[in-house]
Formats: sequence, C-alpha cells, structure tokens
Amino acid sequence: MTTNTDDTTTPLVPVTVLGTGAMGSALARTFLDRGHAVTVWNRTESKAAPLLAAGAAWRPTPAEAAAASPLVVVCLLDQTAVDDVLAAVGGAIDRRVLVNLTSGSPAHARSAASRVTGWGGEYVDGGIMADPSDIGSDRARLSFSGSRTAYDTHEPTLRELGTAVYYGDDPGLAAVEFLAQVGAGYELLIGLLHTLRLVQTEGADVAAFAERFAQSLEDGYPQVVRAIGKAVRDGDYPPDLGPLSVQAPLMDDLVAHRRSLGVDDTRMTEVRELMNARVAAGHGDEGLAGVFELLRPEKGSAG
Repeated sequence: MTTNTDDTTTPLVPVTVLGTGAMGSALARTFLDRGHAVTVWNRTESKAAPLLAAGAAWRPTPAEAAAASPLVVVCLLDQTAVDDVLAAVGGAIDRRVLVNLTSGSPAHARSAASRVTGWGGEYVDGGIMADPSDIGSDRARLSFSGSRTAYDTHEPTLRELGTAVYYGDDPGLAAVEFLAQVGAGYELLIGLLHTLRLVQTEGADVAAFAERFAQSLEDGYPQVVRAIGKAVRDGDYPPDLGPLSVQAPLMDDLVAHRRSLGVDDTRMTEVRELMNARVAAGHGDEGLAGVFELLRPEKGSAG
C-alpha cells in the first residue's frame, strides 16, 4: 500500500492501534481509509469487529499488536489503562514509536516516556481536541510533544488524523496544551451557563443573547486574550479594559444582581475578591491581568 506524490512512491507506514473505543476506532478507521495496514487490539475483542470487517488485523495481546507495526498509537479510557497496557507491551516496543493519545497529566506523560525509552522505544505524547466524527478532517486538532525524531518521522501519518501541532521535546507539553485548552473552554462555558440562567430568570431570550455573545467573542475577545497573554508573559499589566480601581466597583453590581435573582454568584464573588485584593495591595492602576499575581500555586503542589 503506497501513496503517490510527484511521481514518487512512498510506502505507507503500518500502524497499530491499541484501544478501539469510539475515539480509538475513529483513529484506526482513518488509517484504514488512507490505505495503511492496521493492526488493532482491544480488551474486548467484539468492539473491534467493525474494524476487522474493514480490513484491520487482530492480535490477542498488546505486545503482539505492538510488535506488528513501527508506529503504535494508544487511545484508551484513562492513564490507569495506559499503565496497564504499557506493562503488557514492555520490550515489544523496542525500536518502535509509541504515540499516546489518551488524555492525562504532563507528569504521567513524562513517566510514560521514561518507561518506553527504557524498553528501547521512542515516545510521543498527544492530545485530541475533537469528536470521533471529526477525526480525519481539519476540524480535529491534535497536540504532540516528545521525541522530535519520532515525530518528524511519522508526522505525515499523524497529520492524516487532523490538524497537528508539535510543541517540543518535553513529553509533557502536549498534555499542558490539551488540559489548558480544554480547561479554559470549560471555565468559559460554565460561566456562560450561569449567565444564561440569569438572562432567562430576567425573562430575556437566552438563545438570542447567546448569539450576541458569540459575536462578541469573535469581534473583541481574541484581542483581549492576546493582550492578557502578553501581559502575563512580560509581568507588566497595563489597564486594558480600564484599571482595576474602576472595574472592581462594577463587580458589586454583578454580584448583587445574581443574588437578587437567586442565581449562583460563587464565581463572580471570587472575581470580585481577587480584584479587591489586588487594589488593596496598591495595584489599582493595573488591568485585569494583574490578578494573575494572586493565582500562584500553593507551596508543595505538584506540577
């Protein structure tokens, strides 16, 4: 099986996929559709039946499946499952590349990389920001980090899954990117849900508000996000959106409004307390980004 580009013939890399849940199956199916020889393993063989019918090969153990291909992609429920499968693979990963696309912590990614390299393999960690139905299209966003040599070797194959970005040779960086992106998204959406409760309680059209807010996100927030990122990087907090001494009093109105309607105000109260603390410390001339100085990790917390 080959792909042809500019009258040259490049062999397609055989791929093993360990884990055939919804996402793992989408990965394996994409590789099959692109013409790769695909080997699969799953704890429950019946879940791999559609892939086997489509031409994938089955191996009864993770080690046998890993030994079948130079590129081994792992996509499981959680990192506990990854640890179990890595233990089962062991030395079968020697001279192979293992790409772990199971979401997890940066610390776990670094630990997994150490185990894989100790067995003679190369390790690339990754995160997927997409639904299974998006795999194989530009809508799927994938972050990668770890062995640069391994990533460069298999980048064409990994890009078949979606839009891929490599963040560096530290195996934990892809997990940092994934968790930060997903975490910021959930923070935004839970804040939106609280706000929609307020809007609905006041009798306004929540769908119409959501449409206007989406437009606001598109029109104004990208510049704000970039400005905050630059301010945090530089440790300099210009009064974008106005100084904290002006913004902080507004928070009293926002909190009072929520309380008057019986809408949860926990998050807004936290914002108010952070702003007031920063102003009280003599930084009322700064912008909102200055609150970052109050968000330092507690001593003894793990990275």
